[in-house]
Amino acid sequence: MAISKEKKQQVVTELKDMLARSKLVIISDYRGLTAGQMVRVRNKLRPLNSKFIVAKNTLVLRSLEEAGLAQPEALLQGPTALSFCFEDMSQPIKAIQELAAETEILSIKGGLLGDRVLDAQDVRTLGQLPKVEVLRAQALAGVQSPVAGFVGLLDSVLRGVLHALNVHAEELGKTAA
Repeated sequence: MAISKEKKQQVVTELKDMLARSKLVIISDYRGLTAGQMVRVRNKLRPLNSKFIVAKNTLVLRSLEEAGLAQPEALLQGPTALSFCFEDMSQPIKAIQELAAETEILSIKGGLLGDRVLDAQDVRTLGQLPKVEVLRAQALAGVQSPVAGFVGLLDSVLRGVLHALNVHAEELGKTAA
């Protein structure tokens, strides 16, 4: 059944909106998933502030073009599902990987991170990264560590100088007495 021009334009507009809001788009092959399994995927991603949709490749390409984003035509071959990650990226990737292992049907083809096209391995690597808060804490610890070491070094030097002055003052006190 053909889709009307108005319906196609509405789908393209919705896709552009989701593309603009998402941090990462995961492109998957869903061929062979049952309706129940598709519902499970959607239900698993919903609490992670992610959305799993199936769209015609031509409409996805048109929305990418209108949004001024890269067009991964090689990834948009055959039945394609898109997972939009609106906040955290690693949790939705892990959820899709778990479901892919469970069903042995769903597979990650690649993704879009901003204007960059990612292959399947890049998406898996993103899923292994810690959350942003953890990365910030690690970066802060990395900055604080050398500073703390430098402060400790200065403290030990000052203690050494004070100890030497105390010893010298005691010697001067003994000679004066």
